[in-house]
Amino acid sequence: MRRTLTASPQGIQLIKKTFRNKKWSRDLIAGKAGCSRQTIWSLLNGNPIDCDTFMNVCRELGCSWEEIAVLSGEADLEENIDLELFVQKLREIVKSDLETRCGTMRILDMTQPVGLSHIYTQVNILEKIIGRRRKDLDELFNNCNLEEFERFGLGKVTEAKIPAKEAVSKYRHLMILGKPGAGKTTFLKYLANQCNEGKFQGDLVPFFVTLKDFAEVENQPGLFTYLSHYILKQKQETLEQVFSQGKALILLDGLDEVLDRHSERVLKAIRDFSTKFPSNQYVMTCRIAAKEYVFEQFTEVEIADFDWQQITTFTNNWFRTKVIKPETFLERLEKDEPIQELASNPLLLTLLCLAFEESGDFPGNRAGLYKEGLDALLKKWDAKRGIRRDEVYQKLWVQRKEDLLSKIAWDTFAPGEYFFKQDKAERYISEYIRNLPGANTDEEALQLDSEVVLKSIEAQHGLLVARANQIYSFSHLTFQEYFTAREIIIVRQSAESALQELVNHIFEKRWREVFLLAVAMSSNADKLALLMKEKIDKLIANDEKLQQFLQWLNEKTKAVNISFKAEDAQKIQDIISFYNNINLSRSLYLSRSLYLSRSLDLSLSLSLSRSLSLDLSLSLDLSLDLSRSLDLSLDLSRSLDRSLNLAQKCDRELYQELQKLNDRLPDKENEKKFKRWWQANSNSWREDLRAIMIKYRNIGHDWQFSDEQKDLLKKYYRANQLLTQCLHQECYVSREVRQEIEETLLLPIAESDRRRSSTL
Repeated sequence: MRRTLTASPQGIQLIKKTFRNKKWSRDLIAGKAGCSRQTIWSLLNGNPIDCDTFMNVCRELGCSWEEIAVLSGEADLEENIDLELFVQKLREIVKSDLETRCGTMRILDMTQPVGLSHIYTQVNILEKIIGRRRKDLDELFNNCNLEEFERFGLGKVTEAKIPAKEAVSKYRHLMILGKPGAGKTTFLKYLANQCNEGKFQGDLVPFFVTLKDFAEVENQPGLFTYLSHYILKQKQETLEQVFSQGKALILLDGLDEVLDRHSERVLKAIRDFSTKFPSNQYVMTCRIAAKEYVFEQFTEVEIADFDWQQITTFTNNWFRTKVIKPETFLERLEKDEPIQELASNPLLLTLLCLAFEESGDFPGNRAGLYKEGLDALLKKWDAKRGIRRDEVYQKLWVQRKEDLLSKIAWDTFAPGEYFFKQDKAERYISEYIRNLPGANTDEEALQLDSEVVLKSIEAQHGLLVARANQIYSFSHLTFQEYFTAREIIIVRQSAESALQELVNHIFEKRWREVFLLAVAMSSNADKLALLMKEKIDKLIANDEKLQQFLQWLNEKTKAVNISFKAEDAQKIQDIISFYNNINLSRSLYLSRSLYLSRSLDLSLSLSLSRSLSLDLSLSLDLSLDLSRSLDLSLDLSRSLDRSLNLAQKCDRELYQELQKLNDRLPDKENEKKFKRWWQANSNSWREDLRAIMIKYRNIGHDWQFSDEQKDLLKKYYRANQLLTQCLHQECYVSREVRQEIEETLLLPIAESDRRRSSTL
């Protein structure tokens, strides 16, 4: 292959005309092009000259070298150009366009575009499509501990992942499938940039094609013509060898965005082009379940959800130049599992970052935050990018889709069906659409419609997804919980029977998020809050010993004798929690009590914090028999010293009694002697300590609860915590109802009734 080009007769005339128009001499153009006057003479006489010099002369004249050179077909091209040099020239031509189209990203409500290189986070690929796995319901449920309610078991994927860039290198023809917002387009733009900058496949010409634009271009050209005329604006003869020799990186984005009326033509164009030029590198993206297609030469893979490491990388990139530190965002995210779940989707993670950026925290009304995420998937994500989808069922607009999803969520979440078979999902859909005005009630038609609707919800919105072959779930448990609450509050309009049905689940841990969302969604949550309180109180209303315990708890917290303002209700609950914890099960709750003690130290008066600290210290003294420390004497010595120090400041008589107990202990320096003494005398010593604690601090009672009573108390306490959390989020509950609940929380039934009657 010679590195020379020859001017055609028409090209020579064009050069001479340009000379006359510019009034340039041969010497002048020779100087500008860096060649001799003899070279210009050879060019104008139709002799071959050096390829670089030929192109330099044309550039200086403002002419396209393809218009000047002799290019009579593939044979002439092979004779006249250096392919590698031509590829580099084409790379220069596309560089600026790719930087404009692929160098930035702007998502949802971002006020300005951001450089892709500043925010990009490496994505991973699953080489096996999740929805095609041959698994049954039992296998999927085995990943979810329903008793402990492991949220992240639902989307757990055990298949191996590889970096997406590695997958592109591994497979020459690659189809990347993924849920909406999974990062498919961003990854394709990243590849285009990497190739453009010579960091990936730097010997190829990158072509980034938005398939929606290709589908809608006038005259309906084939893909080869589109790449030649609409992207490179080059003659087709000059490009055919580039494609034939596999010198192109063809990036085809958004097959799912092509409307049905263009679909057949676009699919044929891709097949024809990739069949004619198989040696090029191809990467195409499409939403899962969006199209029925067969590309025999393409390997299909799935883009994986973000893991915690990817979430961290994205967050660090996002907040790198912001006032808010990424650590603040990540710390809050890690503590809130339902919100953290959403962060596995890059689009929803972007939404969370935008929301957090506004106030330095997630919104107090989590229902509003989730609705914003759902709006992004149901409406905004396509609308912001000018994407129009084919309506698969004309009567199923957005609100009706939400109502349908609410019905499915309630009917599956209530019995604990986090996974359900495809035919069951289709039955839910069929039952819903048969009741719409003007619906076709023919069973066969309903079956076809329901299947199409299910696939469209999966493909267009990603809210229902295939977890295995013909087995579905909501894409995030958070969304299933949201739609479950929506069914009660929005669809059933908070009817008393619906609220009562919800309240029946108040003692089940897995319903916690549904209650928080239901209260937050309610325009007035008075009725729901009072039903929750009534249900909680009834749990232990008939157990006399548990009622006695609540009476003690009430007396103990009142004995703290501190005046609170109305806004201190949460601190009161913390004190109640503190005393409940250190008495209910000392071995289990001491760490929690210690945390509460330190928290209250910071927020309440010095006298109160000393009182709490003394009670905690004494409880630790009493619990040392449960200790597995290698140095029991040292632990006891430290704990008693703290109790003595606090008692000396709070209660002189208590201090004297504790000092007597301390004096009975043998020499703590002799560990063997101390252990022998402890083995012989610890029971009586502890009982004496217990008697002192009961007399002076009213703590340390041995309630001797049965296992059933302990279980009831834990359920009762957790449900009260949930009720408190519901009231302290951003929601509407009237002042009167809020005050009534807060003042009677954890009170025995008799005391609650007395307070209510006194207010009537």
